[in-house]
Amino acid sequence: MAIQTWNCLQSANANHVYDDGRAVLVTDTLNGRDMRVRSPIPKKHARIEIIPLIDIMFFLLASFMMVSLSQTHMKGIRVNLPGPNTQPQQNPNKDYVSIRVTEGGLVYFDNAPINDDQILPRLYEMHKANPDTKVSISAEQQALHGDVIRLLDRVRSSGLTKIGYQIKTAAATGAAGTIPPP
Repeated sequence: MAIQTWNCLQSANANHVYDDGRAVLVTDTLNGRDMRVRSPIPKKHARIEIIPLIDIMFFLLASFMMVSLSQTHMKGIRVNLPGPNTQPQQNPNKDYVSIRVTEGGLVYFDNAPINDDQILPRLYEMHKANPDTKVSISAEQQALHGDVIRLLDRVRSSGLTKIGYQIKTAAATGAAGTIPPP
């Protein structure tokens, strides 16, 4: 009987052929049939080694971290720090003022009361000193809407354009422990 082989290795003996399973095909000359005999060489199974894989992953992680950190350019701003003997500079031009309207129509500039006839000249002064002055207008809950609008018109007529409004939400009404309506 002839032995057919494909993808097999042939040994020194013509009757022995190793197939992929590393078993030996032996042709029996007395009976004329093939016998399969186990090879004395143990078959090695492929397996994935975890330890070298972990080492490689840590190396790649460290490499990517080093490369990404080296590409970051730390830029700073040069600052002239004051010495121990320098005096702080006084800035007479304010860039912010808070104006509050109260219940009786009284007006407060930075919590200092001011007369109604002095509001417009003071706003002109502030605009002349610094045209970018920011104005924050607030009103008490019982202040009249007309008083606030009159103050807003005076601020706009003085030339100041950066105007903000301080708004507080109304307190919830109802009995204690109840949920206010939506």
